[in-house]
Amino acid sequence: MLIGEVARRSGVSARMLRHYESLGLVRPSGRTGSGYREYSGADIRRILHIESLRSLGLSLREIGRALDEPGFTPSALVGDLIRQTRARIAAETELLTRLRRLDAADPAGWEDALRVVALLQALGSTSADARQRAALSSGDAVPVPVEALVEAVLSEPEPNVAGALSWALARSDGGAAELLAEALGSPEATVRERAVETLAELPGEGPARQLREALGHPDPVVRGHAALALGARGEAEAVPALLDMVVAGHRDTDAADTLGVLASDEATADRVAGAMTARLADTGTRAPARGRLTQALADIPGPVAARALAELSHDEDRAVALTATYLLRLREGTR
Repeated sequence: MLIGEVARRSGVSARMLRHYESLGLVRPSGRTGSGYREYSGADIRRILHIESLRSLGLSLREIGRALDEPGFTPSALVGDLIRQTRARIAAETELLTRLRRLDAADPAGWEDALRVVALLQALGSTSADARQRAALSSGDAVPVPVEALVEAVLSEPEPNVAGALSWALARSDGGAAELLAEALGSPEATVRERAVETLAELPGEGPARQLREALGHPDPVVRGHAALALGARGEAEAVPALLDMVVAGHRDTDAADTLGVLASDEATADRVAGAMTARLADTGTRAPARGRLTQALADIPGPVAARALAELSHDEDRAVALTATYLLRLREGTR
């Protein structure tokens, strides 16, 4: 079969076939009387094998080794190809992400586009000062896409920079709460914690709604941050989670203080005191937790809390009884 027919059947151009021949990858089995290359069926199969290996990303040199060296095995080479391909995909994905963010910024011209690119690069700088300056300057001339700010805050280890990024997110056009809520499902605990901390810093109903959802999160750290943030906003829905924190001893002082803030009106105070009393009466609540709950009653005004302390002053647990008695005296002294 002549080179033109081989090119037609294999889909490999005559020029490429000659290149393969110059490298020794393909050696036509014979020549016609006129000196034209003549390829056999075996030659064509070899050409197809070459194309198949090229489709896997092998270089022509690697293909030559694969086809001609008897002891050559594909396992090591395929492993290298997998690593190279992953690295290439990661690089292309990063480029695609940058392009999408640039597109989201909708720059009016190349000058604006370059400003966005510079800010995006600064957000990924190894210098905390550079990252903080980028966060504080975002939105002054050209807005940084909210996706970039969220990604930056979720990976930011420096509290001052994280605060600047939260400030930038609060000034953004929106969408941050939903992105941060998605991050609450991350397998990394630090990412989940940064996400809920940032949600707690954002104003508005959107972040508050996501924080309410986070009260049912399986991670107690996430639940705790959400409860403290909502309690500080005066949302009584946080009470059960705050009581869980007191019982568990996780930021129990902060939780008790927040419960005291929530108990600013008589109805909520009685509700909080009633919930505390129920936890104290629960036979599954251990002694240290009962002691923390008793101490937390100190900041709860109203008759329900007072009655609960009066009953606890006779508790069989001496530590609880002494604490309740002391707190009752303090309350009587403030009247």
